[in-house]
Amino acid sequence: MVYENALNIYTDGSSYSNPRRGGIGIRYITIDEAGDEIIDDDAPPGYKEATSNEMELMACIKALEGACNHEKIDSVDRVYVFTDSMYVRDNLNRAIYEWPKQKWMNRFGRPIENGALWKELVRQKKKVPRNVEFKWIRGHSENKHNKAVDKLAKQSAKGFLNQPLKVATVRRKITEQSVQRGSVEMHGQELSIRIITDTLLRPQRIFKYKYEVISESSEYCGNVDWIFSEHLLRAGHHYEVRVNDETNNPRIVAVLDELDRD
Repeated sequence: MVYENALNIYTDGSSYSNPRRGGIGIRYITIDEAGDEIIDDDAPPGYKEATSNEMELMACIKALEGACNHEKIDSVDRVYVFTDSMYVRDNLNRAIYEWPKQKWMNRFGRPIENGALWKELVRQKKKVPRNVEFKWIRGHSENKHNKAVDKLAKQSAKGFLNQPLKVATVRRKITEQSVQRGSVEMHGQELSIRIITDTLLRPQRIFKYKYEVISESSEYCGNVDWIFSEHLLRAGHHYEVRVNDETNNPRIVAVLDELDRD
């Protein structure tokens, strides 16, 4: 699918584990006077520790940055951005119209994942000097352009890599349990926890923590979950905390003590 009198941009993001890394693929397409497709491919450097959702968003961000400087931008009527990401498709309008009014929180008051990237995507969309329309295409389809950007994204992930998009401190967990969101229900209780990762979410000015419960008397002992807080805690440290009573928006509301690390 390619539109005439338009800058068509196909995008894709990839993510791999062991080690975790991600890449970006972008293809710009215009139609010349003879009706032929003029193609310009780009595989910008990928990122360490990147998730697939982060890379899908970054592919769109970089595509819009490129659109602003594209040699054909002044001669086209519109910009179309193609993505096979349901994550982008399902949340774009929320990022434009809802989340900024909610200070990048969802309806439960929980911080929006990748809020900084969503915010940047909206900013870049506004900078493009033409109307921008996003089009969703089915992943792994027979579309040749979609296949091309998939290969470019994989190529990007295997080359030179930028530093991670989020600055996080990581420590090994002690428990054998895997992280499971909602595995620790919030009842306003006190818990002894060990912080595994700490990440600052800049748009919300709040910290996101992966933690494990170390209270032997707790029914959740050994469980690994995510929680948010305005309190600065450090990965690898143990704390006695009080949590709220909203499992859909888990928060540390008070830090009662820092515990000795045995």
